[in-house]
Amino acid sequence: MSLYGGAVRFEACHQLDGRPNVIVDGSPTEGTVLTVTHWPGYPAPEAVAADLSAQMAFRMLEQPQLIPPGVELVSNNHFDQDGLVSILALVDPESAVPRRRLLEDVARAGDFATFDDRDAARLSMAIAAAARGEDSSAPTLPEDYAELTGILYADLIERLPAWCDDPSSVEALWAEEDATLTASDDAFERGDVTIDEHADVDLAVVRVTGDAPVAGGHRFGSSWAAGLHPMAVYARTDRNVVATVRGRTYQIEQRYESWVQYRSRTVRGRRDLARLAERLNDFEQGGDATWSATSVGAITPTMTSGDGDSSLDAEKVVGLLVDHLATAPVAWDPFRPAS
Repeated sequence: MSLYGGAVRFEACHQLDGRPNVIVDGSPTEGTVLTVTHWPGYPAPEAVAADLSAQMAFRMLEQPQLIPPGVELVSNNHFDQDGLVSILALVDPESAVPRRRLLEDVARAGDFATFDDRDAARLSMAIAAAARGEDSSAPTLPEDYAELTGILYADLIERLPAWCDDPSSVEALWAEEDATLTASDDAFERGDVTIDEHADVDLAVVRVTGDAPVAGGHRFGSSWAAGLHPMAVYARTDRNVVATVRGRTYQIEQRYESWVQYRSRTVRGRRDLARLAERLNDFEQGGDATWSATSVGAITPTMTSGDGDSSLDAEKVVGLLVDHLATAPVAWDPFRPAS
């Protein structure tokens, strides 16, 4: 089974050498004839457009005419769960299609930190651990990122179908992080963590009022986010802006769903938080906080109060945040074509 007349195979992005190729879940490179991604700036064919690149890859199997004849190489410029599932769908549809529902859920867990099936979350964790070099049965990973990406894809497109059939076979790769997710879920169930929503500005305020975990969890590929496990938080709110309050320390994050071309629902546009960080620094009186914000174009832009305690109470911070989100202009459009 293949997309079109010839075989479809994976080639590491840095080894394409300008040969005709399809890029999934990334940005085009020399020789790219089709880019199928939810990344900002690269509109996907409407016939396959979806929230996840993995969903689009599966839809491409039903739209083989989208790829010009003779194009046999599929690649991606970075490694993560969504990219892995996308490539697996195209190079080995006989293995991928029967496992489509779980595989798309794995991609969702990796990109959006949400899932329907706990096994999908665990497989995403296992993939993250493998990408960190914790899989003793895998090839040694080089320091060069381009080489590492190619090795991970080549290895895991072969092994992921078996992992799907028996997630317990790689329990050693996901067990520790799975326990951190359970600990964060338990904190919510005890009431040590609560969520208040401000629907009009697409904001969720996560208040940590008791003993709550700080071990965090993986995001995208193999990166790590400290604090509550992201999957525990995002399972409980669809709001795009998430403000976490722990005593007098604060972190505000705009979710990945607002960076990509999200399709299944309207996501309120991002606001630049840099100006708000400046205002908060002006309000600080005697605290140890130094507010800063990352670029609105980051995949998950954040604003934090730094390592020290703020002199500002939560009501003041949340009030200023709500006002900023209500009045600041939209500062990011993932549907605008790349220049």
